[in-house]
Amino acid sequence: MRAIILLGHGSRVPEAAREMEILAGMLREITGIPLVRVCFLSRLGPHLPETLAACVADGAVEIIVIPYFLHAGLHILVDIPGELQKLAADYPGIRIVYGRHLGCDPVFADILARRVQESLSLPDVREIKVPDRARYPVPPGQGEFVEVLPDFCAGGRGE
Repeated sequence: MRAIILLGHGSRVPEAAREMEILAGMLREITGIPLVRVCFLSRLGPHLPETLAACVADGAVEIIVIPYFLHAGLHILVDIPGELQKLAADYPGIRIVYGRHLGCDPVFADILARRVQESLSLPDVREIKVPDRARYPVPPGQGEFVEVLPDFCAGGRGE
């Protein structure tokens, strides 16, 4: 049996996972693969280790992990494949495939053009009611986002 894991970054906002679940449902329908699960690298779970274990428990012998990320940054180049290699050691009889991230695809230009058109009727940013950040606390054991200054990246010390 084949499984797909749709791996996102993660968020402190519980509702953020709903869009990924909707996409997973669409992916099930398009691919015909019934075992499609969503997980996240950080913040609120589920996370990769328990999701991989759940797929194996459900009978998967091949698992394709698709990173739901746009750009080939450190998570794509180092963090995710490194984590998958560690986890794969616990599943010697299971084929685990590190799929391609979203990357640059012409379909995104179409989506962006549609978003521009949809945005023309939206209000000025000053009219938006921004939720209180305190509604979304940092999960225990995790840190707040740390801003990286542009000169740090420009000096070759960043990603």
